[in-house]
Amino acid sequence: MTDMMQINPITIFCRSLAQLSAMLDKTGTAPHMLAARLHPDMLPFAQQVRAAVSFSLRGCCPLAGLDVADFSGAASLQEQIAQTMRYLKAIPAERFDGPPGRICRDRAGFADIALPADEYLNLYIVPNFYFHFSMAYAIARSGGAAIGKGDFDGYHAYAPGFSFERPAAP
Repeated sequence: MTDMMQINPITIFCRSLAQLSAMLDKTGTAPHMLAARLHPDMLPFAQQVRAAVSFSLRGCCPLAGLDVADFSGAASLQEQIAQTMRYLKAIPAERFDGPPGRICRDRAGFADIALPADEYLNLYIVPNFYFHFSMAYAIARSGGAAIGKGDFDGYHAYAPGFSFERPAAP
């Protein structure tokens, strides 16, 4: 990949964490929402949010040569996101200029993994971050939260009440 196509992982995660924070503002933190699940054997909404936040740290910290920070003890999900974003934004960009062949280690479920840095970020961390981010979005949406694709990616915009399933009003 050329330097023009590389994006600092902090940019990726902080932008999406800001979207996640805005979605939380719209979903509220009622106990029924925090405990809501898509399926009985999947993590509930609050844990999906925490897992997404955790993957941003589990990705950026090793790539920057730092121990993985943990803000899971924050008073709220919003505070956990805010603390994580502040921490990530304070990591100097040059910390990510490590040797290309460096190995990053983590635990994926019950499996220990050791991957070269680029594979670790692009094939493990980013997909897992967006998996949990997507599950939080899906749970909130299925719970009736007034959120849409624009809340997820920050780019899409639709007219109020728009639906792909209903024809547009004449």
